[in-house]
Amino acid sequence: MPITVRINTGAARRAVVVGGVNVDIGGQPFLPLVVKDSNPGKVTVSFGGVGRNIAHNLSLLGIRTEMLTALGDDFYAAGIIDSCREAGIGISHALRLPGESTSTYLYLNDCDGDMAAAVSDMEICRQITPDYLASKLGLPELDAQVVVFDTNIPEESIVWLAEHCRRPLFADCVSTKKAEKLRPVLGKLHTLKPNRIEAELLSGVHICDDASLRLAAETLLATGLRRVFISLGADGVLAAEAGKMLRLHCYPAEVKNVTGAGDAFMAALVRAYLERLSLEDTARYASAAASIATESITTINPALSSGAVSSRVQDNPLPAVTI
Repeated sequence: MPITVRINTGAARRAVVVGGVNVDIGGQPFLPLVVKDSNPGKVTVSFGGVGRNIAHNLSLLGIRTEMLTALGDDFYAAGIIDSCREAGIGISHALRLPGESTSTYLYLNDCDGDMAAAVSDMEICRQITPDYLASKLGLPELDAQVVVFDTNIPEESIVWLAEHCRRPLFADCVSTKKAEKLRPVLGKLHTLKPNRIEAELLSGVHICDDASLRLAAETLLATGLRRVFISLGADGVLAAEAGKMLRLHCYPAEVKNVTGAGDAFMAALVRAYLERLSLEDTARYASAAASIATESITTINPALSSGAVSSRVQDNPLPAVTI
């Protein structure tokens, strides 16, 4: 019997994203990467950052989204503002900082689309302070049903959100180093999306098999965290909440670039939450969104939509295995 994720396309949905915006400069060679040499390939320049990418995907999934972030006064900032408006992302409440440079993310993929290396210059995110958040999140126009943040923002700002935000908090770990900022607030989050290494770091459990994977998820949930989705790369995802845990394989995709898969996954988690989907259907919906994201050479796949995600779920009824 086909598995269908039903989405209410007529309901109004709102989210606020707190996090980084970047100029993304990416390169991908035509042939396997040769280090310390010039590799013929394709170079792209786009506007991204984990926070902005999540916000863009949220907009593509039909959620009205406002972005709280920090921008410099350079020409990149003007481009980011224009791109956000074109994508349907509210950006009018972002900080504009004279004399500062907008953050930049430089990445290099191998020819198969997997990331080989990256350099991130995001010092400006230090300006996303508790005072700034306090001045914005109480505004009526920023009253949203969910607040999503990435760990590019300062630790004190994450703590402020955990203590003062009255909306469900969804957290993106970003990296193992930055994920450490989440340790003091895990029990105050609704949903966490770590990869395997980040889950090991935050749980203290070395993941080597299903038993240890289950223990890591149980340890994270024991903090008070409501839901956790541990990305296992090509092995799929573990989805867990109190009393339920399941594994789901990846959806088939013609992979061109995996860089934006996690951002699409997080955006889809938010949409699924707003639609009150079950844990199992949420995992399917988010995994399908991630698979669509990988089918574009750019970080954001403009073909992503709630309808496209639901169709992929229906056309590929992957079984979820309880563990």
